[in-house]
Amino acid sequence: MSYSRLRAFLAVVVMCVLFTACPARAENGEDPEFGGAWSPGLTMGGHIWDPERNEFIPARPDVVSEDPNEYKYELQCHLGGGDFDTPCLASQLDCKDRADGARGIPVMWLSRPRGVPGAVWAHHSGPTCLYDAKPEDLLPRIAADIQRQFQNLPVSAGAVVAQPSPNTLRGAETNFYAETTEQQFDITMFGQQVHVVATPVQYTWNYGDGTVFGPQPSMGGPLPQDRWGEKTRTSHAYASTGDFQVVLTTSFQGTYSVNSGPPLPVPGQGQFSAPPQSISVWRSLTRNYADDCNANPQGQGCPGVGG
Repeated sequence: MSYSRLRAFLAVVVMCVLFTACPARAENGEDPEFGGAWSPGLTMGGHIWDPERNEFIPARPDVVSEDPNEYKYELQCHLGGGDFDTPCLASQLDCKDRADGARGIPVMWLSRPRGVPGAVWAHHSGPTCLYDAKPEDLLPRIAADIQRQFQNLPVSAGAVVAQPSPNTLRGAETNFYAETTEQQFDITMFGQQVHVVATPVQYTWNYGDGTVFGPQPSMGGPLPQDRWGEKTRTSHAYASTGDFQVVLTTSFQGTYSVNSGPPLPVPGQGQFSAPPQSISVWRSLTRNYADDCNANPQGQGCPGVGG
């Protein structure tokens, strides 16, 4: 063995002693565990940037970063805990599956000075997609996608009931109310069993004549027939005759549990519309008569007498 090769060998032995572990590495720079060429680079939340793959990959435990900052990532739109920014979720980055099957999640990168007491995390870059073929925790991925999954569930908004129906009178109060219930679903996300509970919390009524009421918390309720025509929280009086389509939109609040774990809130609410309910609005005519039908059964307006 030449002197130069002996010196290189001893240097490797010293590194192994200092860092207690020496992962196998091929002579051409390929790493069998992490895949692809690697080089000491920017470490972010346990990941390093791979310029050839143009993404972050898990950092090697023996690589010591010389960057003065430390980094971490957070889910895009995440406000902390189980809360998410609902408007942000509607336009968050779409991380489609890669050709190798890896599933991405939209993240924001934060940074702060390394080793500085009290240093505050600040925005560094993003949003960008983070891919990891072997995620340590699938809960963040499920949390990032649960709102979209919730909106796509076959949740029934309920049925619209009208009193009177199918015909009502112009100018009179028509009582509308909803019939809906809590619903439960079992879905699979990223290979995990997720149980979803959808609970109705708000209702919006579109009465078909340009009038919209809601969203508001009342689903209304039935009236006995002798009280039809009374004004209720969800009743409506039509100003003109005609046929109208009444549409109920119900807002549901959701919770989900992963693999029988504790229930977690679904960010925001899901809106679902019921099938339209047809209502025909008629006009009524009022006439005054002087005849007493008992004295003159053939008088105008008496039963059996044409008007």
